[in-house]
Amino acid sequence: MAALPPRSIADRLAELRGPVPPRHHDARTIAALTGNPGCARRAVLDAAGVDKRALAERIGFGPRFGQSPFAISRGNAFEKLVKADGAAALTTLLRDDLGLAIGEGWGDGAWTDLGSGEREQRYQHTRELVAAAARNPAAQVPLVDHPLLKLDVGGRAAYVEPDLVAFRVRADGAGAEDIATGDMTAHGAREVAAPRVGEPSWRWYLAEIKSFAVIDGRADPVKVAEAATQAAVYVLAFQTLLADLGLPTTQVATEVVLVCPKDFTNTPTATLVDVRRQLAAVRRQLDRLPRIGELLETLDAGITFDLSKDTDGVHVRAAEELGKAVATIDARYAPECVSRCDMAFYCRDEARAAGSTDLLGRAVRDALGGVGTVLQVLALSNACDGDSHGADLRSADLHGTDSHGADLRELIDLPGDADGDAELAEAARLLRTARRARREALREAADRVRQVHEAIA
Repeated sequence: MAALPPRSIADRLAELRGPVPPRHHDARTIAALTGNPGCARRAVLDAAGVDKRALAERIGFGPRFGQSPFAISRGNAFEKLVKADGAAALTTLLRDDLGLAIGEGWGDGAWTDLGSGEREQRYQHTRELVAAAARNPAAQVPLVDHPLLKLDVGGRAAYVEPDLVAFRVRADGAGAEDIATGDMTAHGAREVAAPRVGEPSWRWYLAEIKSFAVIDGRADPVKVAEAATQAAVYVLAFQTLLADLGLPTTQVATEVVLVCPKDFTNTPTATLVDVRRQLAAVRRQLDRLPRIGELLETLDAGITFDLSKDTDGVHVRAAEELGKAVATIDARYAPECVSRCDMAFYCRDEARAAGSTDLLGRAVRDALGGVGTVLQVLALSNACDGDSHGADLRSADLHGTDSHGADLRELIDLPGDADGDAELAEAARLLRTARRARREALREAADRVRQVHEAIA
């Protein structure tokens, strides 16, 4: 199917969103999107810039919790502290705690804020600064606040903004022998990989500020993993910028400076987090994302997610109309969506109504080999024990009943062409094996209980 041209894609996405300001992609939404690349619903809503939280609330499935105002205020205050006085606190952390060779005069009055202006303008300013640094490798590069980078997400340009800074670090401490062998060279409190022959003797680094605490040198591993994935999005975007400038992508470090509060205070502490694994995962998942133009071709004409209001403050579109529009786009629900997507409660309710195996988690769903509903799983597990690779599954013995006594044959519709389907037959064989093992285990347990009762009697 031919995809829509770029102009038509932009027009169609604007129609889907309606006359309301778009919600732009950021590193958090891209990280969540790449965590579930098979979900067409999220891909379309994010590409159109639809406010998913407002949409979910409008159709009666709004998120039941959110970040507390206290946490938001604390995070903003901590970020201001790290940036205060030309990022003096950050400079000390980089030089003294991490041992990065940033130079004595670095950061002193060299603060460049790229946070003002339109997004494309800010991106061009970031691009010009990096290009200028590449033309003069010996120049001292200023600390850059609010750099804006660009990524291709599903065929559409998305702008992402690192939490704090991009800065360049020299590898001055590496001797000639170290550079030739690529050995680890000690820099202060930490070992920093020396550049190999032909590589630049400096790296661009990105910094990420988070308000979760590091207590006794340890932080919440889930929050650290989420921060690493978001940081990997920034690294990938910076690599894309370097590639567009004709520069080697090795000029950006795959280690990110993570700045967090220390213990139960607002004192910042920093560590270098290696995001190579997350970087590879994000790159792979972005490559797998369906093209937005192709997804739009599958949508019915006239559907909209318009959340605008009239002059009296009344919603232009009825909640029922919006709910029907959402239902026309396929979703791929997983239990972890609850913590990652504002539409999760709607999708979970939809999956429950359909009896989808998505509710059981990705590992179980994938192990079932495409069997879509729990009733189909029950039906296949009740099939006779004949030739599991060539049996006609539709004519198999499906007289088993569910927990309510209903005839499974009247409840199910086996997926696809079950007759002679090797994958479906294999799923049926494995399910029957698991069912027999469960029955045998229950029978043995009942026998043991009976023997105990007889011994007591």
